Amino acid sequence: MEFHRRCRVALCCTGLFLATGCPGGPSRSAPVIAVDGSSTVFPISEAVAEEFKKQGDARVTVGMSGTGGGFKKFCKGEVAITGASRPIKAEEVELCQQGGIEYIELPVAYDGLAIVVNPAATWIDHITVDELKILWAPEAQRKIVKWSDVRAGWPDDEIHLFGAGVDSGTYDYFTQAIVGKEHSSRGDYTSSEDDNVLVQGIASDKQALGFFGFAYYAENAAKLKLVPVDDGRADNGVGPIVPSIQTVNDGTYQPLSRPIFIYVAKQAAQRPDVAAFVSFYLDEGPALVTEVGYIPLPDAAYELVRARFKARTPGSAAGGHGSRVGTRVEDLLRAR
Repeated sequence: MEFHRRCRVALCCTGLFLATGCPGGPSRSAPVIAVDGSSTVFPISEAVAEEFKKQGDARVTVGMSGTGGGFKKFCKGEVAITGASRPIKAEEVELCQQGGIEYIELPVAYDGLAIVVNPAATWIDHITVDELKILWAPEAQRKIVKWSDVRAGWPDDEIHLFGAGVDSGTYDYFTQAIVGKEHSSRGDYTSSEDDNVLVQGIASDKQALGFFGFAYYAENAAKLKLVPVDDGRADNGVGPIVPSIQTVNDGTYQPLSRPIFIYVAKQAAQRPDVAAFVSFYLDEGPALVTEVGYIPLPDAAYELVRARFKARTPGSAAGGHGSRVGTRVEDLLRAR
């Protein structure tokens, strides 16, 4: 993940140069392409922006206000592009309509949500989807508080939960996949829109369990323990499974595999610099996706995504209804 760390240092040349400038970077008079949204999509957009700035005189700012926060800015016309770790919701569709924003939905990668604990949690070697629901459902608050409350034989010690903030698309997807309803979970957990905060919290707490995008686990594998998940379905593979390029692509890591997206304002896409950046994102992004720890889409899916942007096809292939569990990008795009 050294590339990811270099990209964070390179924020000087993506966002901060708006105020300070960067030696050898684009000129201060260059057009600005504003990107915001999901912390999950952030590493990909950041990496693409760093490479794109080498191609010409354009400036790209990359923010990280969460999927929901990004859509709020996007639908007000404050940013040209927003990243999302789940499809747009009905209320966000309405918000964009109110703001006069037509959008182009572009899947850019797959991600597997990682379930992680502190390495000191030697008693846990896997967890089931049913146990995750017991742990995270709204009714678990102040009732399911110890490891032994989840499974007999686990220690009689408190569980300290960490997870995505409620403005995060990762939170929406996780709750849909595990609890069965978006935006529905217990509230007594440590939340953050910044996955690095969650990493540090779990790494420093022997009683912790949490969830976030696989890339953040991969970058911090030395100080976290990845927990295999068993969904209890023979058709998705037998037994507990960990997220990986193979298990996410072949659909066996379920229900915590998902596509992630960028949304481009159709009006902004008329700008040559924005069009060039998005085309660069879709052409060069697949290689960068792997470098920052995510899973590329199949080649056939990227071809469909490029065709969607070339045609400037507006709207959501996912229907504008938020998280969809078990969705394959190719199936979505071919159906629309």
